[in-house]
Amino acid sequence: METTILSNQHFKVSDWSGGTTTELFIFPPHASYQERNFVFRLSTARIEIKKSTFTSLAGVTRKIMILDGEIRINHQNHYAKNLRKFDVDTFEGDWKTTSIGLCTDFNLMTTEKIKVDLTAVVIEENQRLNYQVEPGWNWVLIYLYSGQINIHLDHDFFTLNSGILLVISNVVPCALQIKGVKRSELVFSKIKR
Repeated sequence: METTILSNQHFKVSDWSGGTTTELFIFPPHASYQERNFVFRLSTARIEIKKSTFTSLAGVTRKIMILDGEIRINHQNHYAKNLRKFDVDTFEGDWKTTSIGLCTDFNLMTTEKIKVDLTAVVIEENQRLNYQVEPGWNWVLIYLYSGQINIHLDHDFFTLNSGILLVISNVVPCALQIKGVKRSELVFSKIKR
């Protein structure tokens, strides 16, 4: 099992038509979002205009989670729904998608038919959580959206502050012991290729 801690100096920030986006992680490491040659990509995005049109991404499956704010997302000829904090929506990148509202969201994009899971966890100050990593996952990525936590993983100990991404690859079944130093909001992305 390998662990990597990534912070602001590792992330790529760019503009899109509705605001800004921050690439947190891309696999394989040499892949490019612009060339669409990634297997999976994690990012956050800020929707800063009231009505926005999502970038068309043919061949990409998208899973988004609202981190702050609220939007009404509309997938033309498919469905529309309201998304609030920690709600998740999965859709194809070539759908004509628009939204109304302002938010910060978390994006998990895939170009292969791989298994992914996206969940949010809130840990209160001094609360302890045993997070079980089940067999079969190749990556577990933990993004600390807000707060501060301590994590024990086998013989390793990490303190993570808001905005940090912990990447666990070559995963083996284990239990992560997580303690909230402050009230914290975490996003767990699990990927099986």
